[in-house]
Amino acid sequence: MKTIKLVVLDMAGTTVDEDNVVYKTVQKVINDKGFHVSLEEVLEHGAGKEKHQAITDVLVACTDTENVTDTAASAFANFKPELKLAYEQLDVKTFPGVKETMEALRSAGIAVVLNTGYDRKTASSLLTKLNWEIGKDIDGLVTADDVTIGRPGPDMILKAMDICTISNPEEVLKAGDSTIDILEGKNAKCGLTVGVLSGAQNANQLKTAEPDYILENVVGLRDILL
Repeated sequence: MKTIKLVVLDMAGTTVDEDNVVYKTVQKVINDKGFHVSLEEVLEHGAGKEKHQAITDVLVACTDTENVTDTAASAFANFKPELKLAYEQLDVKTFPGVKETMEALRSAGIAVVLNTGYDRKTASSLLTKLNWEIGKDIDGLVTADDVTIGRPGPDMILKAMDICTISNPEEVLKAGDSTIDILEGKNAKCGLTVGVLSGAQNANQLKTAEPDYILENVVGLRDILL
């Protein structure tokens, strides 16, 4: 077993249970432009990505619009206010056992950093709702705002490594609920990549990215690492 010193966990669908509100909002702002994409299509083509990119990729894959750039920009302009409204009405929570698993990992000397395709304002509001604090409950937070190139590029994981002063990616495990999380980990040359079934994508979808493990949820990391 590789020695893992840092676990990088995705937020929505992995550590944060928000009932797919982000992707439902992506679906809404796209369909408000006159399309009829399904939530399943949004999850397939947009899960885990920075949200402007997610909207763009869903439009390309699932519609026949000829003006993707302008349509995506217009839909994305509506996304943040729509998401803010949705979050104000939403009971954000974590999945059972996640907080205890993060505590166990940190107690064993393994750093835990959350990363996300959200912007920092949205991600920070989620942490506030969960009453999680950097330095107390997690070792760091890396958002789409913190890097130039988002997933599946490795930049957010490299940023997490920098926060924790870890130079060897073989000592890093990346876990998430979408293929884009797994590809991000592979592109960062992480020692282990893990797909979890608590969020956006099913086992068959996750298998296409060839993770080292597919787990029901983050709690299963305890069996791998502790």
